[in-house]
Amino acid sequence: MQLTIEKIETVTVVVIPGTTLDASNTKGFKGEVASLLTSGAHVIFDLRNLKFVDSSGLGAMLSSLRQINSLGGDLKLCAMNKPVRALIELVRMHRVFEIFNTREEALRSFGLVVPDAAQA
Repeated sequence: MQLTIEKIETVTVVVIPGTTLDASNTKGFKGEVASLLTSGAHVIFDLRNLKFVDSSGLGAMLSSLRQINSLGGDLKLCAMNKPVRALIELVRMHRVFEIFNTREEALRSFGLVVPDAAQA
């Protein structure tokens, strides 16, 4: 799995490639994400490309959140489509993760000043 990683001031945005995050690719995902989960890090998982996530994918995201929270950092999710959002709500993970409709909203939640994509 080749993640797209973008640093915006103090926030690392990770765009998850491909349309699935499941048992076939979570090991690679966790391996690539591990180096980003450092002390005090602010990370956003941009899920715009995902169309399917299984329990392994949800577990990998939850594991990332727990790891970064234990180091005093934070992880937020953004830009997910309706089926992925519905699954996350079904398993009540929307109570665990902060979820934003857009990348800009997620960046603002970390205190960054960013214009809306529609205005840019």
